[in-house]
Amino acid sequence: MLLIIMAFSMLGCKGKIKNESETSTKSVLVDTSNSANSRQVTFLPYWVTNAQFAGYYVAVENGIYQKYGLNVTIIPYRPFITSKDLIDNGKADFAAIWLASAIELKASGTDIVNIAQPSTRSSLMFVAKKKRGIKTIQDFNGKKAGIWTGFEIQPRALFNKYKLNVKIIPIGSTNNLFLMDGVDITTANWFDEYHSIINSGFNPDELVTFFFADYGLNFLEDGIYCLSDKLKKDPKLCADFVSATLEGWKFAFENPELAIDIVVKYSKQTNQPVNRVHQQWMLDRYKDLYFSSATNSFNTSLSISDYQFVGNILKESGLIKEVPSFENFYQPVLNNK
Repeated sequence: MLLIIMAFSMLGCKGKIKNESETSTKSVLVDTSNSANSRQVTFLPYWVTNAQFAGYYVAVENGIYQKYGLNVTIIPYRPFITSKDLIDNGKADFAAIWLASAIELKASGTDIVNIAQPSTRSSLMFVAKKKRGIKTIQDFNGKKAGIWTGFEIQPRALFNKYKLNVKIIPIGSTNNLFLMDGVDITTANWFDEYHSIINSGFNPDELVTFFFADYGLNFLEDGIYCLSDKLKKDPKLCADFVSATLEGWKFAFENPELAIDIVVKYSKQTNQPVNRVHQQWMLDRYKDLYFSSATNSFNTSLSISDYQFVGNILKESGLIKEVPSFENFYQPVLNNK
């Protein structure tokens, strides 16, 4: 995944814009609004069509955005075109971005603001093999770890925190090196790569998992962002977009089969390989990460402690010069829940 992506990598998940024609925001979705009064809105995911963005696709397909007076176009993922390019050029009104990537964007001069933070726990994890003698975090010493290129910040911070001597092997978005015993440990997202590893033939009891959040490195992921000017000029538009999006996610969690149907439909339209079992796993994990069954509601707030923690690590790593002020970064459009 693109820290963005990074966002920039994952976030941008990857690369630079080539030319103006490449930034076309032509939608792969069916226009569900015939109202002349609909407000035209574009949304930018940071990765390809799959269930990690199910709430957005469901809100388009089921007319939830339309109910709020929005005609939303979801911009298809394009390699080598970064979120920064599309946001700076005004081609993306709203974007899903990981917190670390968003702080980097803000610090680099892109005046974005976080208007809602549904994700409250990092899904990033290390997966290791028991047969390699790994049971605890201290067993990482002397081992080789496959780390996504552009996503080294959290792993390096963990290694430093626990004084571990680990050889970092740069990898792309594939588990192959781990599966072929080229590395002992690999980075993975709970909702994605971990499930792919299991589907490749490993039994869960052959693996050991280490969630970064459990080791004091809870880098929050999907937040909803827009330019500061967009929020100042039309706060109601921003609030309506967030409300409709959360309603889309709630519908997806309550109607998983239908949500997967929608995701599969749009994945095929972009020629993206897709299977229902993996998409169901992904949707279930996002429900665990997003939705509180105890309160039957979403979190939308970003705490100053979570923000400052990530910002300080970025500064210490030399990726930003100063941490942008929390007040200028986080400007919620809904009452915090």
